[in-house]
Amino acid sequence: MTTTTIDCKGQIIAMGDRVRVLDITPDRDLDEEDLDMFMGMVGAVCDIERIDADGAAWVALWWNGDEGTVLTQIGLAPGQMEKV
Repeated sequence: MTTTTIDCKGQIIAMGDRVRVLDITPDRDLDEEDLDMFMGMVGAVCDIERIDADGAAWVALWWNGDEGTVLTQIGLAPGQMEKV
């Protein structure tokens, strides 16, 4: 597993760092409600949970929805995040 990656400005990113989500690449098969939830992550500031072997930095965001609390996780490429 990779321990670091970079953000859109070339800054080194590691687990526990805080980043602003600049963009996401949602799955085309998401229904409208799930797509809205994922797109709502753009602009959010999140902690890096892990960095995978491909260098994607994974973040998580908790939501209060109609069915209770929902966890959304997404892997970000360097151009999709900025260290804060």
